[in-house]
Amino acid sequence: MKKIFLIMAMILLSQTVLFASSETAINAYAIDNMFLFLAAVLVLFMQSGFAMLEAGLNRSKNVVNILFKNFMDMSLGVILYYAIGYSLMYGNSYLGGWFGFAGFGISSVPPTPAAGALNPQVDWLFQVAFAATAATIVSGSVAGRMQFKSYLIYSIIITGLVYPISGFWKWGGGWLDALGFYDFAGSIVVHSVGGFAGLAGALVLGPRIGRFSRNGQVNAIPGHNLALAALGVFILWIGWYGFNPGSQLAITGADNTNAVMLIATNTTLAAAAGAVFSMLLAWSLYKKPDLTMALNGALAGLVGITANCDSVTNNEAIIIGLVAGILVVLGIKLLDNLKIDDPVGAWPVHGLCGIWGGIATGIFGPYSLTSQIIGSVVIPIWAFGTMYALFTFLKSLGILRVSEEDELRGLDISEHGEEAYSGFQIFTAE
Repeated sequence: MKKIFLIMAMILLSQTVLFASSETAINAYAIDNMFLFLAAVLVLFMQSGFAMLEAGLNRSKNVVNILFKNFMDMSLGVILYYAIGYSLMYGNSYLGGWFGFAGFGISSVPPTPAAGALNPQVDWLFQVAFAATAATIVSGSVAGRMQFKSYLIYSIIITGLVYPISGFWKWGGGWLDALGFYDFAGSIVVHSVGGFAGLAGALVLGPRIGRFSRNGQVNAIPGHNLALAALGVFILWIGWYGFNPGSQLAITGADNTNAVMLIATNTTLAAAAGAVFSMLLAWSLYKKPDLTMALNGALAGLVGITANCDSVTNNEAIIIGLVAGILVVLGIKLLDNLKIDDPVGAWPVHGLCGIWGGIATGIFGPYSLTSQIIGSVVIPIWAFGTMYALFTFLKSLGILRVSEEDELRGLDISEHGEEAYSGFQIFTAE
């Protein structure tokens, strides 16, 4: 009888252990997927930050157009990335790691609950937020002079093809990943793609009317609402805590938890350093502290740390942000000297500092500097080349830039027939 009770006790104990183990796995699965969902929401919220920043740094007569472009980047991006982009970025490898594909749409089959096991639905949600970010960076570079229908064509191409293909090279296990190139959360994969696509658009479109005089003088075109611009940067900074810590993809387990905390702190330090040192450099150059330079400096620090936030120390994060803050000011001066009109400084922030982030990963992190340089050059060339070809083609069709009359009138009225600030026109009685 004692043996029977002993056997029953052992069976009950084993079932209890199995149940406890199963419950632990389910809890970890729920926590990790909720963590990624919340991170995705934060990254999606960054779209509002881009919208406020770009609207604030441009003229009031173009605000509806800017908001509309940002909104459609998100809306079109969701559809295109669902239909084909996600599959191109995370599909089976072909052509020696240069191309991936796994069919259309996304899987709805949940994985076996376990720590770090991601439901494909929430994984797609997180990744589509990144795709929308890459696309919307360009909106600021082409502000005030691009036809809305051509912008929609651009948005479709970059979200459905250009971004996913180069993203596969690293994050989908493509040839750059095999080479040892590292980009934790997208200094190169996301930000340099958007920054260099924006540079291509600015070059093909040409500057806004009045931006540069025939004698070579650079004429400032101030933004209409710096309060909106500052709000946009605060929103982007907050959203970056989804962008960078979320890229750990899990928070359960000591290793993941510790990594997320390091990533969040490094992100904060780099942003602050970028803001401070861009302010100081601009102050020394222009004899006044410039708010827009400091705002872009914070974003530059965020872009620079994005590739390596999981693999550098706190002090190194400050150095990376410091250098990014200096680079963004020099980058804006370079564009002025070259007579390239980038109304919000998208290329200096996302393109130039994106490259810095990729290279800094090889300088400070445990990764090959050679591999980092290759990846930090090839992906921007891909984005710039494909988008330059697209914008040139649209220009040849006569549908890229609005007419001079429409540009002077403002895109809100000429393109959309509505105003962001209606009721402020002054009419003269006849």
